Amino acid sequence: MAALPSSSSSSPSSTTNIMLAIFEKKTASVDLYRPLRSYIAFNYSEREAQNLEDDLQTLKDLRSDLENPAKQPSPTARRDVLQSYFRALCVVETRFPISPDKDHVNAVTFTWHDAFKQKQKASQQNIHLEKAAVLFNLGAVYSQIGLSYDRSTVEGRRQAVQAFIGAAGAFAYLRDNAATKASMGSSTTVDVSVECAGMLERLMLAQAQECVFENTIAKGSTPGVCAKISRQVGLYYEEALAALNVAPLNQHFDRGWISHVQLKAALFYAEACYRYGLELHEKEEVAEEIARLRSGVSTLTEAKKSTKGAPAQLLDAMNKLEANINRNLDRAVKENDRVYLMRVPSPSSLPPLPSFPMVKPMPMNEVLDASKEKMFASLVPDSSAKALSRYTEMVDDIIRTQAEKLQQGSELTRVRLKDMDLPDSILALEGHFTLPADLKDDVEAVQISGGPAGLEAELQQLRDLRRVNQELLVQTEELLQKEAREDAQFRGQFGTRWTRPQSSTLTKNLQDRLNRFAGNLKQAAESDARIERSVKDHSALMSILDCRPIESALPSLARPIMSLDANEDAIVGALKLSLRQLETLGAQRAGLEDMLKEMKRKDDILPKLMASTGSQEDLFRKEISKYDPICEDIAQNIEAQEQLLLQIQAQNDQFSSIFNLEDYKASREKCYKQIQAAIAKYREIKENINEGLKFYVTLQDAITNVKQQCSDFVMTRNIQCREMIEDVQRNMAGLSFQDKNAGGYNSSYPGVGHQPQRSNSTDPQTVSHPPPHSQTPPYQPTEQTSMTGYGYHPPSYGSAPQPPPPYQVPAPHGAPYPPHQQQQQQPPPVSHEYGQPAYPGWRGPYYNAHAQQHGSLPRPPYTVQPPYPPSHQSGYYRPQ
Repeated sequence: MAALPSSSSSSPSSTTNIMLAIFEKKTASVDLYRPLRSYIAFNYSEREAQNLEDDLQTLKDLRSDLENPAKQPSPTARRDVLQSYFRALCVVETRFPISPDKDHVNAVTFTWHDAFKQKQKASQQNIHLEKAAVLFNLGAVYSQIGLSYDRSTVEGRRQAVQAFIGAAGAFAYLRDNAATKASMGSSTTVDVSVECAGMLERLMLAQAQECVFENTIAKGSTPGVCAKISRQVGLYYEEALAALNVAPLNQHFDRGWISHVQLKAALFYAEACYRYGLELHEKEEVAEEIARLRSGVSTLTEAKKSTKGAPAQLLDAMNKLEANINRNLDRAVKENDRVYLMRVPSPSSLPPLPSFPMVKPMPMNEVLDASKEKMFASLVPDSSAKALSRYTEMVDDIIRTQAEKLQQGSELTRVRLKDMDLPDSILALEGHFTLPADLKDDVEAVQISGGPAGLEAELQQLRDLRRVNQELLVQTEELLQKEAREDAQFRGQFGTRWTRPQSSTLTKNLQDRLNRFAGNLKQAAESDARIERSVKDHSALMSILDCRPIESALPSLARPIMSLDANEDAIVGALKLSLRQLETLGAQRAGLEDMLKEMKRKDDILPKLMASTGSQEDLFRKEISKYDPICEDIAQNIEAQEQLLLQIQAQNDQFSSIFNLEDYKASREKCYKQIQAAIAKYREIKENINEGLKFYVTLQDAITNVKQQCSDFVMTRNIQCREMIEDVQRNMAGLSFQDKNAGGYNSSYPGVGHQPQRSNSTDPQTVSHPPPHSQTPPYQPTEQTSMTGYGYHPPSYGSAPQPPPPYQVPAPHGAPYPPHQQQQQQPPPVSHEYGQPAYPGWRGPYYNAHAQQHGSLPRPPYTVQPPYPPSHQSGYYRPQ
């Protein structure tokens, strides 16, 4: 204990300048470095121990500074060392179990001496005594700092107040968090007990309140205020005295401690009586003034009699205060005897003097919080990891529950507004019409593809393609007819000498295929006509799809023609205001959900968990409680929304009745159905047009192939014709051609479409061009299955009607377009020996012929790119 003199107070009646400061506890040296390093290397790894060398060295240095107070030149530096070491101990406690157990850190023993009886000491193999001793020394250093300030100045007294409440906070933290655990060890000392820590806390608060009282006197405050503050000083001293007078403290402290506290308690009680008497005198309450002053004098007299060896400075203060009280008491008695004649109550019948505490212990949680310490951060025991996982589950459960409430609130709003047709009806009244999202998307797709107005151009494509196919078919037939006429001409000219087979017997297969193509074109023309009729018949229905924007076709919500009270605007305004409020609540929900997610993202309690030495459940409850405000905000938002929806329902009922909303809804739904029917019919026609385009493109490819075969056939017959003419002419001139006559012209000819010097791996009747001077055999018709890939044989001109396809074009006389049949094999390439181009393959939408050759057609005037994909049900041929 230390009692240091201070300059006298400005109070004329209480020049008390004696206060107490506490000496620190002393300790024995402890090596923490090697035991902790061994524990890390054994339970984690040597690499981890090497990585934590700096932390171990820092802990070792802090313990060394603790053991040698002389290293810190000032009390404030000493205070900082004690705070840093205590935070380090909190980190060590959660990561290193220090105990006699063989699996724990059992080579560390902490030894501390009692601060008031230094011959007594305690030794424990746990960290609780170490933490309690550090907290005690922290409170002692704070008290020394408070005593070091010059209390003759206002600023000095303020600084002293802060130091003393810091000391009170340290002792309160010791009492609540470490004293009990330290007292449970094998040996302990009284100075770190709960009773001693509580007594020291009261003593430091008393000295802090005393400094406030001195400042109050210096400022010249009213007697009533000074009385309340003085009485609180006395109460703090009385509480400390009560703790000193009972075990275990009554046998542990020197008599001087008890005398000091007892005199201070009496002094400030009397000071409060004196100040309160001044206030009573001003109020002319002389009787109570006399009683209060007599109580104050009696307390001072008894305190001086019962205490011996009190400091002279304190006794002088008491004597001066007693003289002032006696002077005022005599004056009050004379005034009462001469003027007031009031009965003086007994002191025991008086109510307690009013008091007002101006100080409280400094919160030490933030100062001593170890959650931000980086020391040994990489060491996370399994118990802490499991505890963190449990806390995370608790947080996730809160987040999930609250998020579901927010989502349900938003969904409820959406459904209720949709049932009330809001805000669409308000928008319709203001001219802002809307379509359902899916219907609007369908309309936009139709308009992007050209809409009903673009169908005429596509119909023209069908006509052009049909014309191109028809012309191609006519040209192919003309090739065969021309060759047949030439053959008949030479047969009539040479008679029996013309032994080559007739063209009709060789071209029957080709002619049949051309006939079938002609039938296909005829049937396709009928389908085209049906499509054109469908476009014409439904043009009025589909015309709505050409409206831009499509909303312009919707019916409008009009105001009533007659109004009885002209309050339509007020009703609409109230409804719109409620909708805006509902929208604000929705935005608040979105913000609350974001706040929940952000709070969870930042909620990392692992450092606090690692630094906490108390109950994990208490820590969890404290940390989870920070979610309570936002949960309450969510509940209030949902409740406010429910009330607002009820209000909107009532307002919307009134709005519907005035604006005849039911009729508007009926006409709007009718318009929606008309648009849907128009879209369905447009898509149906569009699909059939696309099928027609595909049909004509594919048929053109097939006719082109057949035309190439006919060209090959005509070219080969022309070669044979020239050779036969030469032979006949030689025979008629009397020349002998035995080598040729031996062969004759009765041998079989290759099938249609084959040429000299050609081969086709898929045709068993492959022939080559004959060698020079050999007789070229005439064509022999072969059995061919034309376009075998077709689903069925297309009808000729007089064929029976075919069943309708899956498309919606009416087909009373057959399918919209006959299916095409794919050839099993492509004709072999044309030999360049006769100057013919290679066989043209499919390279474009219709055909991609080479430069104009004999029998070729001009390029079509357009390219077909159907905007809609073909139906999967189509059975039409598609080129491979």
